[in-house]
Amino acid sequence: MKKAFFLMTLLFYSCSSVRTVPLMKGKDRSTYEAKGREYMISSQGGASTNAGVSMFEQGGNIVDAAAAVSFAISVERPQSTGIGGGGFLLFYEPGMKEPIAFDFREKAPLKSHSKMYLDKNGNEIPRMSLDGIFAVGVPGLVAGIVELHQKYGKLPLSKVLAPAIELAEIGFTVYPELSRALKARAAVLAKYPGSKEIFFKGDRVMKTGDHLVQTDLGKTLRSIAKDGKRSFYKGWIAKAIVKESWRLGGLLSLRDFKKYNVKKRKPVFGTYKGKKVYSMTPPSSGGIHVLQILNTVEKEELNHYGVHHPFTVHLTSAAMQQAFADRARYLGDMDFVKVPLKSLTSKAYADKIRKGIPKEKALTKEQVMAGKFSRKESDHTTHFSIMTAEGSAIVSTQTINGWFGSGVVAPGTGIVLNNEMDDFSTKVGAVNLFGAVGGQNNLVQAEKRPLSSMSPTLVFDEGRPVFAVGTPSGTRILTCVAQTILNYFEHNLPLYESVAAVRYHHQWYPDEIRTDHKGLPIATRNSLKKMGYKINRKNLGCRIQAIAWERGELHGVSDPRGEGMSLGK
Repeated sequence: MKKAFFLMTLLFYSCSSVRTVPLMKGKDRSTYEAKGREYMISSQGGASTNAGVSMFEQGGNIVDAAAAVSFAISVERPQSTGIGGGGFLLFYEPGMKEPIAFDFREKAPLKSHSKMYLDKNGNEIPRMSLDGIFAVGVPGLVAGIVELHQKYGKLPLSKVLAPAIELAEIGFTVYPELSRALKARAAVLAKYPGSKEIFFKGDRVMKTGDHLVQTDLGKTLRSIAKDGKRSFYKGWIAKAIVKESWRLGGLLSLRDFKKYNVKKRKPVFGTYKGKKVYSMTPPSSGGIHVLQILNTVEKEELNHYGVHHPFTVHLTSAAMQQAFADRARYLGDMDFVKVPLKSLTSKAYADKIRKGIPKEKALTKEQVMAGKFSRKESDHTTHFSIMTAEGSAIVSTQTINGWFGSGVVAPGTGIVLNNEMDDFSTKVGAVNLFGAVGGQNNLVQAEKRPLSSMSPTLVFDEGRPVFAVGTPSGTRILTCVAQTILNYFEHNLPLYESVAAVRYHHQWYPDEIRTDHKGLPIATRNSLKKMGYKINRKNLGCRIQAIAWERGELHGVSDPRGEGMSLGK
């Protein structure tokens, strides 16, 4: 009876309005979408996208553009990213065998240890890993972007930083998303003189329509433009940050800054329907689990059903559940722990997962167990994608973790310091800001890089990148990236619709499908509920930045859910 009902449901949906894909709408589609024949940039800020464009217009290359976008968006989106944080980046140019993965993730201070967030009874100390100086990891963004630019850039660093410096010193109008973040974190920001000086007008936090000027940050950026990363890691900037850390009783030391190093890693690699997929390797869990989700659904030909068909959502959600169960058990910094990367991304393991998924029933969190192998985290964060007609591509996801990170600004620097230490497991089984369950492999350890879900991803076809994609939003990053790839390559949606389509997310714990607030089609929701799913309509926070190479033309889309812009030539 159940099987007959399920087959009838499939037949009904194949002929129904579920084929009409509900989209999230922005203010003006022309802002979010662009086409060009030379280059394309998609980022979460109009000023930042224009900063990258200005590099191309001055004769610069894709690396100059990426560096300009990175530093500018550190000014334009202080709630999400900044030079007090870190990130990941994939870079490819013609002639390379494969993309290079740059890991400039924050590191745990030398004095940190696995029990630093626990009281004498072994219980977590509330918000210690989220707010204040103990939440801060050693920043890596300046080292990562400057080292990339030193090796591959064309223009002087001073030109590359000029748009960011101008934006910081002249300022800009506070936009609604920034205002919401300021309101949410006002109490924490008010505790620190350096933060309050920047983000408050008198006794109130800034709001939409106010003019935000970041004079100290402009001074800091001028110093980096002149001296490169030296001033940040060995000069006055490092000393100012460490001085504030000491004042607050924190762990950061000058030795932490001097020892910071960027890692160049081999990206994770897989295939989907004949296309090559490259993404970020650990300490990001994102790339592994994007591939795992794609592998799990690949053989089902989901295009026969549709983007929001109940079977499509059911199978993909179950694949997501398994990915997060494996994330909790296996993932961590590969410099410290052994990660079964090949097993997790293998087609054989995906087949095993798929065969264990009931066709018409939701799996509960208790039924989903991490795989066994033979082996020895809203709109937080930001992302940009850049591609050229010649076949170069850069995707980068950068962050200070939660809104305004730790809330701490070292006086005189203008730098909002991250709260990346919350991405470690404070103890096994504890959940972080984004609800991800912590495992043994991700416990705090000196100089270790915390686990992340950031998933900057490139898809190749016929020897060149044809798709560049990434997004902010914590644990939802990897599921939003996977869905965007599926929408475009599996369901053959146009790029704008691939990005704007209503998305869903399942991360094992909590035991629910979370969707964009617009929600899935009613018929789909009803079918999923009958299968046993709980559905929670809530903002997922993803802001996809995607670029596709289509028949000799570059097509860029910045997610209409956000404040971004695509622009090209």
